[in-house]
Amino acid sequence: MASLPSASTKPTSVQLGRIHVLKEGSHPPQNGPVVYWMFRDQRLKDNWALIHAVDQANKANVPVAIAFNLFDQFLGAKARQLGFMLKGLRQLQKSIEHTQIPFFLFRGTAEETIPKFLGECKASLLVTDFSPLRQIRKCKDEICKRVSDSVTIHEIDAHNVVPVWVASDKLEYSAKTIRGKVNKLIPEYLIDFPTLQPPNKKWDDATDQFLDWDGLIADVLRNGAEVPEIEWCEPGETAAMEVLMGNKDGFLTKRLKNYSTDRNNPLKPRALSCLSPYLHFGQISAQRCALEARGFRKLNAQAVDTFLEELIVRRELADNFCYYQPNYDTMQGAWEWARKTLMDHASDKREHTYTMEQLEKAQTADPLWNASQLEMVHYGKMHGFMRMYWAKKILEWTKGPKEALEICIYLNDKYEIDGRDPNGYVGCMWSICGVHDQGWRERPVFGKIRYMNYAGCKRKFNVDGYTAYVKRLVGEIKKRKAESPVGQKTKQPRNEQH
Repeated sequence: MASLPSASTKPTSVQLGRIHVLKEGSHPPQNGPVVYWMFRDQRLKDNWALIHAVDQANKANVPVAIAFNLFDQFLGAKARQLGFMLKGLRQLQKSIEHTQIPFFLFRGTAEETIPKFLGECKASLLVTDFSPLRQIRKCKDEICKRVSDSVTIHEIDAHNVVPVWVASDKLEYSAKTIRGKVNKLIPEYLIDFPTLQPPNKKWDDATDQFLDWDGLIADVLRNGAEVPEIEWCEPGETAAMEVLMGNKDGFLTKRLKNYSTDRNNPLKPRALSCLSPYLHFGQISAQRCALEARGFRKLNAQAVDTFLEELIVRRELADNFCYYQPNYDTMQGAWEWARKTLMDHASDKREHTYTMEQLEKAQTADPLWNASQLEMVHYGKMHGFMRMYWAKKILEWTKGPKEALEICIYLNDKYEIDGRDPNGYVGCMWSICGVHDQGWRERPVFGKIRYMNYAGCKRKFNVDGYTAYVKRLVGEIKKRKAESPVGQKTKQPRNEQH
């Protein structure tokens, strides 16, 4: 990535390019409150959607509130993911008290809870986070139909540095085709955030609804106990900034120098940023990470540029794929050349075939693959390099590409702390369907899809060292869990998080 310009003057409101009008209310507009429906960007600081909601409320001299809807096990999320999210939201509600913006939490389907709340408070404007995922977009379409004619709905891309619809107006083929477009817009969009203003007018009912966070979290942990919480990653905005900028072990302050050289070595997990859980749940802004990283460029130019390529370009590319390709998680989402080559080789003889259950339990003949699966199941985070090998072996060991893709996505969404994310879907599609990649020399099973094997991994890193590391890691987690009284937190080793 090219070196970045200095931040321009702080804006006083959100740039028009970030605002996507989903529904225009009837005129003259109703003078009701503004509601910000938060879901993908779960933070107070550096949040363009919240900044816009407060700005619009103050301009109209009306109150503003935050609403959050808890989906029941959204896309298979379990205790691991929902516990992390809810503990972050509990901190958020506490932090927001001084702003006098009330926080309302609903349980059920957002298609019902959000329009109902807008009707009850006679809202004039709904501000929502942007997500390219099909389920969320369908939900928003339904909300647009159900709310009063007088309600306006604005969708704000507070997740990407350059809004997805501004970065490109079409499905991009690869990082190469989107990189120039994104970099060209960086000077305009990578700017500092304005200070969040207090609301001019208080919400009529000044008291927040009482939220039994402990009871809610306990309920979610009980229902999703099949995939237990992780403890190496502390939830919330404060913890996220500590991981980015902390004096003890911050990525930019202490670990950045090794990022470009060691990030693809599974034996050096500390070389990675450790930010993906926070970015996924929106507990930190990618734009904030980029702004802070820019300050370290004189010391570590190569590392900063590599980090910004992953943080901005690759994440934008993943959102672009899910936004412009409705079949982002099926074979239909692959390019024609990839679909053809995969189907041409779908009936090729496999050396091994495994069932979903065998794969989930890491019961294969490959100790390296088993280690990566166990790392994900018990630790909640498989090393990025291993994710590629892991997915490609599933293609090699299942009945066909359709089944391989389904298993990949199922296991990724179930066990990864950052599952159910555009990056995850694109990772599976890259590995199995060649999305954002090119055709390679044709071979059995894979066709022209890029091949990876055990011998290749052995040339890149100490395979035996990685399997021993995972065995030790999983053993420690199991031991701590066995020693911990029921219901008490099981502390997982922090010094090896990634």
